[in-house]
Amino acid sequence: MFPANATYRCIGCSLLSDHIDAVDQHLKHHDVSMVVCARAPLDELLAYKARMGWRFDWVSSFGSDFNFDFQVSFTEEQIASGKVLFNFEERPMTGRDRGGTTVFHKDEDGAVYCTFQVRGRGGENLIGAYSYLDLTPLGRNENGPSHAMSDWVHLHDEYDGAKGASA
Repeated sequence: MFPANATYRCIGCSLLSDHIDAVDQHLKHHDVSMVVCARAPLDELLAYKARMGWRFDWVSSFGSDFNFDFQVSFTEEQIASGKVLFNFEERPMTGRDRGGTTVFHKDEDGAVYCTFQVRGRGGENLIGAYSYLDLTPLGRNENGPSHAMSDWVHLHDEYDGAKGASA
């Protein structure tokens, strides 16, 4: 969602995170653990988590290669080369971090396997707000300058009239 000392918060990752707590309570009763991971130090993550009112488990990969190993974070050198491996293809990238979902399975002997990965827009099915908007006459109504979620999504505490929102 964000690297160390970032001054921004990804609206897409935040929108997805707004959906986690409701489903997480059900997953826990199905022997499934959900954990969100970001590169910022844990104190930065926990401060944002408190601001947003989230309860899900969040871990920091700060100082490790975890996000790089799973091809959702990129070095300045990779970006400068014009080719990074993202969503199973080489492509140019402008930002250092992207979102992704990875599923692991731990077997009875303790071995851990990566069983599923999705990057880019492949994770939209985890955002319930899209499902509701897709049922309405105007759908997502992404008609602004970017023709993307950034045209209409805000952090949930930054909408007009939201508790704690600035006017």
